[in-house]
This record gives sequence, structure tokens and C-alpha cells, in this order.
Amino acid sequence: MKQINLNNVQEAGEYKTLPAGAYICKIISAVDHPDKEYLLITYDIARGEYTGYYGEMRENHPDWTSVGTFYRSYKSTALPMFKRFCSAVSKSNMNFVFDGNINADEHTLAGKLIGIVLGEEEYYSNSGDLKTRLVVAKEFPCAELDKQKVPALKKLPADNTGAQNSYATAVADSSMEEVPF
Repeated sequence: MKQINLNNVQEAGEYKTLPAGAYICKIISAVDHPDKEYLLITYDIARGEYTGYYGEMRENHPDWTSVGTFYRSYKSTALPMFKRFCSAVSKSNMNFVFDGNINADEHTLAGKLIGIVLGEEEYYSNSGDLKTRLVVAKEFPCAELDKQKVPALKKLPADNTGAQNSYATAVADSSMEEVPF
């Protein structure tokens, strides 16, 4: 092993595990990727026991760039999901409209509230272990928090093996929506 200096490294502490569920979240940023026709949304939990969950993770681990993020494609095949996203943000923020047309400046999404259902899905890690992770199952208007149902664990087909590429396997099996890359 190469020598490393741990003198100025803070030891990892215990983290609460975020359970699958419905959450009121705040959009931190939205970055447009027009070449691939999607928005990269960074968010955090805004209310309840897990307020600031992803922000704390990003602060403690700056290299964990994908925590608390999801994609919303606006390709023609994904427009129904994109419209659900636009509607959820608009209905969650009084006097705010984001419609992807006249009101389509993604920078205006920063600081806006949105309801998000996080569900669990199986995937294979790079080492071939079967694991679960949280994924954004859907967005909803914040006022409808009590109406949300958490989807059942999305299992991989029984014939998958750990030797397969974990990310490609999970994406290929995903029926949530089109992945933008």
C-alpha cells in the first residue's frame, strides 16, 4: 500500500440512512445539457427528520457529486415525465411557473420546493455484490405529500449475475424513464 497522511482527515461518522419515502425537497440547482436534452437537478430534503441530508453528505464528501441528483430528460420520448416535473414544481411554489416553454429558464428552479418519492432498486456493485439504492421514482406537488405511495423494491431479474455491468444492467431494466446519456 502506498503511504498516505491521515493527520488532517476527519474520520467518517455514523450517518442516518435515508429510507424510501415521500419527501418535501428543495431544488439546489438545475443545469441544462442541451446537447443531450436533459436537466441535471440537484436537490436536498427540505422538511422533517432528514432536512439537509444530501447537503451534509456533499459537504463532508465533495467528491460525491451524484448524491441528491436526478435527471429530467426533455427529449420527445420523455415529455410526459418532464411535464409531471414542471407541474409539480409550479404547483408547489405560489406564483411560480416552469413550463419548459415561455418559462423555461432552469436557473429559476433554484430554491423552489418540490415533492419527491424515493424508491429503492437493486443493482450490482462494481465488485459484483447485489445492493440497493434510492432513486427518484416520481415528483409531485408538495400539497399532495400525504397521498403518495412508495413503490415496492424494484428487483433485478433473477437471471442477472454480478459479472454484468451494474449500471448498464439497472438502466436497461429501468422502466422509470429514459436515461439521458
